[in-house]
Amino acid sequence: MLAQALVCSGPTPGCGQCRDCRDVRNDTHTDVVHVIPQELSISVSVMRSFIEDAAKLPTVANWRVLVIEDADRLTDEAANALLKTVEEPPASTVIILCAPSTDPQDFSVTLRSRCRHVYVPTPSMAEITRILVEEEGATESDAQLAAAASLRHIGRARRLVRSPELQQRRAQILGLAELVFHGDLAFRGVTTLVKALTKEAKEAYAAQDEAEMEKLRTALGMGAKGKGVQRAMRGASGQIKDLEKRQQKRGTRRLRDSLDLALVDLAGLYRDALMLSTGADVELVHPDFEGASREIAQRTDSAGVVACLDAVNLCREALGYNVSPQVAMDAMVGRLRLACGVS
Repeated sequence: MLAQALVCSGPTPGCGQCRDCRDVRNDTHTDVVHVIPQELSISVSVMRSFIEDAAKLPTVANWRVLVIEDADRLTDEAANALLKTVEEPPASTVIILCAPSTDPQDFSVTLRSRCRHVYVPTPSMAEITRILVEEEGATESDAQLAAAASLRHIGRARRLVRSPELQQRRAQILGLAELVFHGDLAFRGVTTLVKALTKEAKEAYAAQDEAEMEKLRTALGMGAKGKGVQRAMRGASGQIKDLEKRQQKRGTRRLRDSLDLALVDLAGLYRDALMLSTGADVELVHPDFEGASREIAQRTDSAGVVACLDAVNLCREALGYNVSPQVAMDAMVGRLRLACGVS
């Protein structure tokens, strides 16, 4: 919205109707550079390219706007490389860094001290429901469910109402809470989940990976014949390996993000169970799984449900420390079984 307001050509800044606003929304505006990290972190090489973009003048709008999503993923080297540009940006350039908070654990302290902090509140359930009904054509009930299940994250709420596959995946992960009570079914369930998400991560970038590799091979002249070609090819293998590593990191990032979202859903179910067991008068994260939450609350005492939440959060931490997804998920199931008193 801020980027739209800065480049808007309508009568009211950020009108959402003019061509500039639509281009920003579709990520096609020539004066808005949007960096969405595809690897586990944002490297210094990405920031060097970003800094070059920041130095350019706007072409059609009054401002050149550069947005970095997940700025908490900046490596120390990348943050240091960006520091000078943030301190003294070009006169017609606005840099927007998006992060969960300004806490030192989430964001570079040196960058934070040179930024103006803008708190963006989470939209209300009613606001998200209205947007999903008006813009996505969702029914009122589906919109309310998506708003709750997404924890009022508008982007994920949109994806939930659009994608039957995502709805099915959500049901699959929430079903693990019941499988914990049935022998080794939960272990089988997480194995199936990890395999499915790994396959999705590979397929999601298959076409892009192939196109990038073909472009690099063409640039390197691979397949050409003539004097000097073999000598040139000796240095090509290193560039190909670098590209393969970047592509692998991109796939790993997608897999870990998908698993983390699934675990957030599962944590929400145990949170609902805890609220029900204590009689708290709060809205449920997964109202369509209220029966499952009540079942957990009846089978397990409050301390056990808290231990279940801890098990899920420990799994998320393990994934953040590069523990194998299968190992981390299996360990979580083991802890869940212990917390629920399943032998």
